[in-house]
Amino acid sequence: MATASFLLATLLLASSCQALQKFIGAVYEHAVILPDETTTPVSKQEALDLMNTNMDILEEAVKTAAQQGAHLIVTPEDGIYGWRFTRETIYPFLEDIPDPNVNWIPCIDPKRFGPAPVQTRLSCMARNYSIYVAANIGDKKMCNKSDVGCPDDGQYNYNTAVVYDSNGTLVARYHKDNLFLGEVQFNAPKEPEIVTFTTPFGKFGIFICFDILFYNPAVALVVEHNVDTILFPTAWMNLLPHLTAIEFHSAWAMGMGVNLLSSNTHNTGKKMTGSGIFSPDKVVPYYYNMMNESGHLLISELYSHPRNSSTYYPVKWNQYASQIENYPSSTNVFNGFLFADEYTFTELKELHGEYSVCQNGFCCHLTYRIAEKHSDEVYVFGVFDGLHTVEGEYYLQVCTLLKCQSMDLNSCGESVETSFTRFDSFSISGNFSTSFVFPEVLLTNIHLAPDMFQVLKDGRLISKSGVSSQPLLSATLFGRWYQKDPTSK
Repeated sequence: MATASFLLATLLLASSCQALQKFIGAVYEHAVILPDETTTPVSKQEALDLMNTNMDILEEAVKTAAQQGAHLIVTPEDGIYGWRFTRETIYPFLEDIPDPNVNWIPCIDPKRFGPAPVQTRLSCMARNYSIYVAANIGDKKMCNKSDVGCPDDGQYNYNTAVVYDSNGTLVARYHKDNLFLGEVQFNAPKEPEIVTFTTPFGKFGIFICFDILFYNPAVALVVEHNVDTILFPTAWMNLLPHLTAIEFHSAWAMGMGVNLLSSNTHNTGKKMTGSGIFSPDKVVPYYYNMMNESGHLLISELYSHPRNSSTYYPVKWNQYASQIENYPSSTNVFNGFLFADEYTFTELKELHGEYSVCQNGFCCHLTYRIAEKHSDEVYVFGVFDGLHTVEGEYYLQVCTLLKCQSMDLNSCGESVETSFTRFDSFSISGNFSTSFVFPEVLLTNIHLAPDMFQVLKDGRLISKSGVSSQPLLSATLFGRWYQKDPTSK
């Protein structure tokens, strides 16, 4: 009878979990304990000792998140062993990670695919605390040196994201496609991998760090595979004014209409900080801290299917701007550089006004009213339409209102972290040729602006009426025209 009751309770629980409308997600920003910098590989045991030291910290975060009701937790890229490697020194940190189709629970059968102590421990974290765990480790795959593309050392090394479900089963394995500069220890897969998995609280996809700037696999997961939530381990180095982690990642979630659980490595020396649990309709909670080397856990409730929410609507990014006729054109335009891209800028000389700036037929429009302007601060409105070629090649269409670093107009586009000027209102739009546009608003001291702005269905990024903004660093429509990207990496 007890067995029958247990089975009935289990069936009822399974039925109630089949279509959860909301779930609780967690991300942990981890201050990784790094290996010594060396050109000589350490022993397998020394590598494992370092990884276990980091996993001790990660397990505490997993345990705490589970105790607070989280269904899932994401940990950072490089979160288990760091990034101080050559191709040779990464070897003892790698394991052979099988395809999830093998239906494997490492915690129960740890030696099924050879030594796998890291995979086993991650699986046991998930199983012991009944929570999905996403982590970043290194995968190795042997190959014949005579095969086309096989590395000289006879193996492929992959920067790899893995996910274990609450039973400890390996449900996802993703090899990073868009490697960043300096990742000489890893190979990119021959073709971009599209990795999804289904849970009782929606369809999930996963990719890693630099992948987010490209169509494959990031946008393809949403557009072609209809995922609800993205898991995003990253080791993101912040770059103002448009590519700080919390700024761009929250904007990507809004622009794509999905949840994005972004877990960053924490290392202030590398300007790595900024994690968040982002959705199309909210930009909190998030974490940004350049003051110390502390890790941090974030937990938040999310809609399982955000595009079904009553607050979500698709945006026609060029609708408003394309209808503008005889918009006032700026005469005091000048060129300036932002992350090596040559923008066309115009200075905001009045406390309120309307401006239009164009480049290559792409036009951006601004109306604004300044509430309080400091005499030693300069703001400009700018446009860029072209191929970005530094630290990767990708085509951009950008409209941006930003503070210059100094009174010298040559400083416009340089990094600046503080401001005192407040805007009563602003409205930014552009006649975009792409439907992939990411709305960013960044406040003084690198803060996001929850509840201070909105995107209208016609493509305008506007400040909310009645909300007196904190001092503004930048407000941007960051467009990616993927079709114009170079065909090769």
